[in-house]
Amino acid sequence: MSDGPPPRVTVVVATRNRWDDLRKSLPHHAPHPVILVDNASDDGTPDEVERAFPEVRVVRLPRNAGAVARNLGVAQARTPYVAFADDDSWWEPGALDLAADLLDSDPRLGLLAGRILVGTDATLEPVCTQMAESALGTHDGEPGPRVLGFIACGAVVRRTAYLQAGGFDPVVFFAGEEERLALDLAADGWAVCYAPELVARHFPSPTRDVVARHVRIARNTMLTALMRRPWGVVARTARRTARSPHGVRGLLAAAPRVPAALRSRHLLPPTVEADRLLLDAAGSGSAPLPHGARAELP
Repeated sequence: MSDGPPPRVTVVVATRNRWDDLRKSLPHHAPHPVILVDNASDDGTPDEVERAFPEVRVVRLPRNAGAVARNLGVAQARTPYVAFADDDSWWEPGALDLAADLLDSDPRLGLLAGRILVGTDATLEPVCTQMAESALGTHDGEPGPRVLGFIACGAVVRRTAYLQAGGFDPVVFFAGEEERLALDLAADGWAVCYAPELVARHFPSPTRDVVARHVRIARNTMLTALMRRPWGVVARTARRTARSPHGVRGLLAAAPRVPAALRSRHLLPPTVEADRLLLDAAGSGSAPLPHGARAELP
């Protein structure tokens, strides 16, 4: 029998072919339980993790599930809260205990978006500035302003809220997957808040395809609008996306996924749509592609 109270937070990491990053990041997750979901790596990553970190629970997927891999980690977690980390990121000491305290204290909170410091010089991730300036403001007793977007490697979720909202979805797959989940959490009545006292560190992996990431972001911006927004917003999103860097390629990449997006389509409640429009107008509180690097799940 272990001493002390049971853990309240499990760290879930989704990865693919990133052993070099994981051997540096995994030690930082202690003492919290860790579930690593491997997206069909073909470089021996899961074997290396099991050999070097036997305390980490490794879930091997037969194919690359993208961001949906995190859903399997959350399903297997046995703690009330789950923190996400990328294979090249980790949380500052004490951050997850503080997150658990905040979630314990307010049953309305479904997700806390932390402050992300990038690289060895600890540069503030620009999306965090946007979230801090969210036009939705701070509600009574909440740890920071409400937002309708976040960056996954800096997020702690209430497990029941995440499962109720369906987690990440296969239509979007990966890159910009956070927006649809944030919208659905809000639609289910959960508060999504920026909590800057929760600090995550991100050391971007050099194994990235920047152009492909921008194409995926454009594709998934369009797909998310199709799944949740009124047709007028969908049309404006298409026009705006077409004018963005690599946007035309993103729209073409979205085309094969349109039938699946339409099958998943249901509009946000009017209050949430009004909040989303407010953020659109103010240009804050969402989580577009950071101009800093983000980890890939190829």
